[in-house]
Amino acid sequence: MKIASFNVENMFRRATALNQENWQKGKAVLEAYSAATELFQEDVYSDADVEKILELLGTLGLLKDDEGEFAVLRKPRGQLLSRHRNGSVEVIAKGRGDWIGWLELKREAVDEVATRNTAAVIADLDPDLLAVVEAEDRPALERFNENVLKLGFARKKDAWSFGHTMLIDGNDERGIDVGLFTKDLPIVAMHSHVDDLGTGGDPIFSRDCAEYQVEVGGEPLLLMVNHFKSKGYGKPSESDKRRRAQAKRVAEIYARRREEGMKRIVVLGDFNDTPDSPPLKPLLGETDLKDVSASPKFEWGERQGTYGTGNEKIDYILLSPQLFKAIKAGGINRSGVWHGPRTKDPWEMLPTLTKEFEAASDHAAVWVELDL
Repeated sequence: MKIASFNVENMFRRATALNQENWQKGKAVLEAYSAATELFQEDVYSDADVEKILELLGTLGLLKDDEGEFAVLRKPRGQLLSRHRNGSVEVIAKGRGDWIGWLELKREAVDEVATRNTAAVIADLDPDLLAVVEAEDRPALERFNENVLKLGFARKKDAWSFGHTMLIDGNDERGIDVGLFTKDLPIVAMHSHVDDLGTGGDPIFSRDCAEYQVEVGGEPLLLMVNHFKSKGYGKPSESDKRRRAQAKRVAEIYARRREEGMKRIVVLGDFNDTPDSPPLKPLLGETDLKDVSASPKFEWGERQGTYGTGNEKIDYILLSPQLFKAIKAGGINRSGVWHGPRTKDPWEMLPTLTKEFEAASDHAAVWVELDL
């Protein structure tokens, strides 16, 4: 049985702010979106709040109009702003009770070649179970499965598709959730942790720690698919704290499942941090889970990383002891990652990957084959 994890960076549509060549611009937009969304919830807007709201809406390009390049201001009832003819803008709502509204990030289509390259990577992997990170929703996974994989827009001679598709919407409003493809095995149980709360009463998981259970040879196999808080925006100390809380909670859930008698457990996905990082220590250093890359049967290839230039490892497949003993082989597929013309000792890219925006992802896919 082959299990893989792949951050696909959306199948068909992606938040415009996430598609910027200049990441600093996209980062500023996402930070403004997050801060404004939180500020809108205040019962009373202080003078400082009003000033900050205008600043954030300016970053989002929403001072002159309710629709900007990156976001849309929705307000079905009441008004937040008054835009004057002289160009000035005033916050007229006194607090959350004066208006009903929210921000939405605008999305744009993912390049068609990039989508086909994503299919090519998955076809090359040929996994029995594939954890998908950063997928828009279940219908998008189904469309990809039926209209891209099944129709042969990949490198395998015989087109195929997965038999089962599942995704549970998580906490991220940008449409980057975690899901699961299975080739033949039906999903017999699911559990979401979107409502797991931290000490401050906020959700622990940025997306989810989605549990999907299948059966192999009459025994349960549990996959816990994750996408931890990124380092991309926000204060590093707060991001680290959030990621540590997520790693700790996953470790707790794993321990509970082991106490319940579960022996075959896989924890996988994009953890957005390196193996030696303090935030990941509760999961990587304080459980009996083992990284597949620690097996002598695992082959790294050209780099010992999974992200970007291939020198940073942030994507993982962790196995419970019983599964780690069953490893037959493992490795990395980075053929869908753009390395550019100047990369030293470059890896082999897909022949259809000729420009950076045609990349399947910035992430390599991780896989492991088990003898079950």
